[in-house]
Amino acid sequence: MSTALADIDTLTESDHTTTGHSPVPPTEVAHAGPKGRPEGFDAEAFAVELDALREEVLAARGQSDADYVRSMIRLQRRLELAGRVALVAGVFPPAWLLGTGMLSLSKILENMEIGHNVMHGQWDWMRDPDIHSANWEWDNVCPTVQWKHTHNHMHHQWTNVRGRDADIGYGVVRIDPEQPWSPSRLFQPLAFLGLALAFEYGVGFHDAMSHSAQGEQEGRSSVDRVKETFAKIRRQVVKDYVAWPALSIPFGIGSVISSVTGAAAANVGRNVWSFSVIFCGHFPDGVTLFDLEDIEGEARGDWYRRQVLGSVNFTGGPLMDVMSGNLDHQIEHHLFPDLPSNRYAEIGPRVREICARHDVEYNTASFAHQIATVVRKVVRLSFPGRPRWA
Repeated sequence: MSTALADIDTLTESDHTTTGHSPVPPTEVAHAGPKGRPEGFDAEAFAVELDALREEVLAARGQSDADYVRSMIRLQRRLELAGRVALVAGVFPPAWLLGTGMLSLSKILENMEIGHNVMHGQWDWMRDPDIHSANWEWDNVCPTVQWKHTHNHMHHQWTNVRGRDADIGYGVVRIDPEQPWSPSRLFQPLAFLGLALAFEYGVGFHDAMSHSAQGEQEGRSSVDRVKETFAKIRRQVVKDYVAWPALSIPFGIGSVISSVTGAAAANVGRNVWSFSVIFCGHFPDGVTLFDLEDIEGEARGDWYRRQVLGSVNFTGGPLMDVMSGNLDHQIEHHLFPDLPSNRYAEIGPRVREICARHDVEYNTASFAHQIATVVRKVVRLSFPGRPRWA
């Protein structure tokens, strides 16, 4: 084993606070428990079992995990290069389709299985500066620093808590029947579709918009965040639509057009897929939303329980694992956001068994079923009233 791998470190609570890493659940304390704790639920025992599972995986990290993430990075970069090269010959439709497909796959891999998980600090223990959450800037218009604040710090800490988790509908879609209805909601199926097609832009401005809604804080205004996002958009546009197409100029205008349109199609494909995965992880039928009073006095076991009830898994096998960034195991990811993503499928059955013994519902179904219930919910909640199933 290499020196770097031998020097494995476990992130402390202060590490998470200062670096924007995944949140650490609260320390177990003795109290009656929050309002949302059901009678008979042993929060301390639930936490002890899940903590033990986490520590077991932390202790087992090693060369095979490092090899996994490095192989994913190599695959992603080769797919991107092959896709860009194929688009040079994109005046021939089969080459355009092949190039666009490979570029789409590379962007999906970079965002889902690599970038998202690197930014959670899942690979920081390797002490490799090239695969470290402090240094990674992903292929997306959302600045890394903003993603780590809104996603890692706010969403993962306050999962599905009304008034704290800005990811509930992303401020665009009424996904919660408790949200007030207005006539503008009649158009939310169109907003839902638009957000899917341009998801990276929704994510890109999400931190600034949610920050504005909650008030200025943390020393960086919403205006600063918007400027930051526009700067990242400029870099992404130059890369996809100027720099790479410019390399096609010697091969003619057809190749330039192919490079531009292929990159645009790949970005849309990545957006729709990542949107679908993320919405499937939190908004299908059966997911629980919480009020602030439900979590007041929340202990470690209660926090774990909320992560399970506020998250949803979907099935699909090894290929789905990689393509979704292992977020088909959203429950395991929310319980242990800083564990290597390739471990989620391995520990899933044990998490499910622990939940069953503690009578904590573990929501899983096929991808088709979960996305269908999300679409039904979006359409139904575009109208006034409370659905029977809400």
